[in-house]
Amino acid sequence: MEVRIGIKHSPRELAFETEATADEVRAALTQAAEGFASFADSKGKQIIVAADSVAFIEFGGENSRKVGFIG
Repeated sequence: MEVRIGIKHSPRELAFETEATADEVRAALTQAAEGFASFADSKGKQIIVAADSVAFIEFGGENSRKVGFIG
């Protein structure tokens, strides 16, 4: 699933693909409300965000369609 997180006072968003469900990402942010939220993208990269800096979070579809040729 694609996740986009808006960061306060930053013109850019944090966007990544993850194997986690929307509920798991939401739980991580709720649990980290006073500290940091940690995520792993679908390639294994770890992402840590200061929870008080999050302006918004947007979830993409669980099964995103890939663009390109299937061979």
